[in-house]
Order: sequence, then C-alpha cells, then structure tokens
Amino acid sequence: MKAMTDEWSVIDLFSGAGGMSFGFHAHKRFQVIAAADAQNGKPSSGKGTLECNATFKANIGIEPLDVDLARIRPKTLFERLGSHRPDVLIACAPCTGFSRTLSHNHLTDDPRNSLVVRTGEFVERLRPSIFLMENARELLQGNFTHHFDILSQKLDQLGYEVEGQIHFLNNFGLPQRRERALIVAVEKGLHLRTLEELWDGITVQTNALTVRRAIGDLPPVSSGSVHPDDPLHVSPSFNEKSLLRLKLIPTDGGSWINLREVPEAEEVLTPAMKRYIAQGKFGSHPDVYGRLWWDRPAITIKRECGHTGNGRYAHPEQDRLCTVRELSILQGFPADFKFTATSVGNMYRHIGDAVPPLISYQLAHVCEWILAGRKPPIRRAILPKTHLKTEDVVKVSEYQQKLSFGSDASVNGRHGPRTMECAELRKKS
Repeated sequence: MKAMTDEWSVIDLFSGAGGMSFGFHAHKRFQVIAAADAQNGKPSSGKGTLECNATFKANIGIEPLDVDLARIRPKTLFERLGSHRPDVLIACAPCTGFSRTLSHNHLTDDPRNSLVVRTGEFVERLRPSIFLMENARELLQGNFTHHFDILSQKLDQLGYEVEGQIHFLNNFGLPQRRERALIVAVEKGLHLRTLEELWDGITVQTNALTVRRAIGDLPPVSSGSVHPDDPLHVSPSFNEKSLLRLKLIPTDGGSWINLREVPEAEEVLTPAMKRYIAQGKFGSHPDVYGRLWWDRPAITIKRECGHTGNGRYAHPEQDRLCTVRELSILQGFPADFKFTATSVGNMYRHIGDAVPPLISYQLAHVCEWILAGRKPPIRRAILPKTHLKTEDVVKVSEYQQKLSFGSDASVNGRHGPRTMECAELRKKS
C-alpha cells in the first residue's frame, strides 16, 4: 500500500469519451496515465468512427491508444501503455450486447460480451491494486451471466477479492433513472469497499434528482439552433412533419400515445404507431417520441439518445430534442465538459455510452478509501460543476424526519433499501 501522500495511477481501457476517467482526473490524489479505445461507432458506420478519443484528450489531457482490445495481445498492450502497473485499472467493456432494451439480447449471446472475460487477461498482465468495471444490469442478472462468473473466477485465481452489485444511480445523486452493474476487485492485503458503503446512512434529497433541478435554468433554444454562449447547447433540426408531431405531444411527460387524440393523428402517426393502435397495444417502448417530466429524474440515457424516436429524450416543454449540454448534465457531466466530435450525433453517443462522471468521482473516493484506509466524507465526493450540491446530501435519519413532517415521499423516491443487490458475488482469497 502506498503512503498517504502519494499519488495513485489509473489506466482506462474501453475509455470512450472519458466519463469514468474524468472522476479520477478530478480527484487530486489520482492521475490518469494511459487509456485505450477502438472508437467503434454505429455498426453501419464502420470501425474507428466514434471520435471519442479526441473528447477524452480535450478533458483528461492525454490521447488514448486507438487499438482493438478484442484483438491486441495483453503483453503488447502492456508495452504500448508504457509497461506501467497501475494502482487502478478501469475496464468498462461494451454493454450493448447485454442491454435488455435490445430484444435479441435475451436470446443471443453477442460476441462483444466475451470482452468481459478478456479483461481478466489484462488484469493478469497489468496487476492493478484495484480493478473496476461498469456495465449493464444484465451482466449480473440475465441469461449470460456466465461471462461475469468466468471473470470472477479468473480474478479469484489471481488473488483478488471481487464484488458485483446492481445500483440505481439516482440513489447516488444522478438526475436519471439509471440501473447499472458495478464490479470492484482488490488485490490481497486491501480491504474491499463499495459505493454502497460510501453512502451508508446518507441520502440525496428528492428535489435534487429532477430534470427541473438539473436543466431547468438553461436558456431556451429552438430546434437546430446553437446558443451563442455555449456551442454544445444545440440539438438537431426537425423536418416539418417531425416538428408538428412533437408540437402535438403534451408538455411535461407526454408521448406518442397521446397523438391518438389529436385531429392531425392520421398525418403525424408513423406506420408502426398505427399498427400498435390497430392491434390494441402500444409496444414495449411507450417512451418513444416522449417528453421528459420536469419533476422526475430523466429516463435512462442510452447510446442512441440523439433522436426523439429512440426514447423519451424530448425537452419537457420546448419543441426539440434535449440539447447535447442538457443530456450531458442529466448524465452527470460537469457543465463545462467539452465534446469535440465533428458529428453532433457522435456527441450524443459519447454521452449515452459514458459512465456518469458524477458517479465515477464517487468511485474515485471509494478507491481512495481502499488505498488509504480512511473513509472520505461524502460531501467531498460531490463532483464540482454538476447539478448536485453538497447541501443536497443529508443523513437518512434527518431526511426521514423531515419527510414525516410534510411529505409522504420515500427517501430518493422509493421505499426500502438504497441498492438493489439482486445479483451479488463476493469472493475472498
């Protein structure tokens, strides 16, 4: 274990736009020394088209290696990363193959899922003190959890203690209903700590978790226009029919289902919508073409959040898709984060792919606790320049008492325990 005054090193694999790295970069005790990502965009656009490495460099200060982590030999990667043994190795393998939002994932084991197991080979070569992975819930609770089982067994054989938990990230201050798996592994001699333990006895006031609180004070912009004070406060333009469709959807939580009731229904309903109506069902995605609610957390922001047809990503009252800046804030990025892609569509993908920096900053404090042996105060783990403020964080006992005197709302909008640990594995070496 390093001395309390030392700085700890971080290497990030599958680094994307830097959502996970940024939390460590913002922590004064950590230094991100290397990263790697193949920049794979949409399947139709080919490999290396995502432009995420430029965004990473603009915010973290180093340029990730543009390498295919599915193919490169661990020894070669180790050498290209400078032959460093990091204190923290981050490896957030792609989650697209696990996500339950894609129906074929329930039946078909996507080849990309094998990258979870492959990270064990990188751990074996780099031998970090701490290993971190974030992924879809289905990594720990789904049809293909054997990938995690194999990885966990590998880490156990290497002498690591492993824990996997499923969390609703709004419980840690994210203004978004986002359910994710977090894996933490530590080498022998270190005490494993978790995000759950960092927040023990502490909660976030519910009014800090809403869309209104996060983006309600941003100036209005129209579809396709750019705000003069922030080039990222921009969203795509609509054609005439799409704009009419959105104007007819009720503000503050309306969706395409409400279009059945308007005189222009025949004109604005898509063929798929008409089929659902004729069959008396509305599909498995009622959020499509929907508006966010002002006074709730946002829905899960996914990779293809740059189109209203992909989910409830329209502004609560303005007739447009939420801007790059708005969705980045809802995803826990600081208000001055730079997205440098030439394509606005890629900027949206950078956001949806990312680990929220608001959460990764907290994970950096968990790693500080593991490495230094002293628990940091939760108020020090609130990432600056995000929507969340230190005064939003309160003791659970105090907040429950406050609610009992004026509200029947549950802590963080739900009853019961903070974390959903429906899939948990801890192994001691």
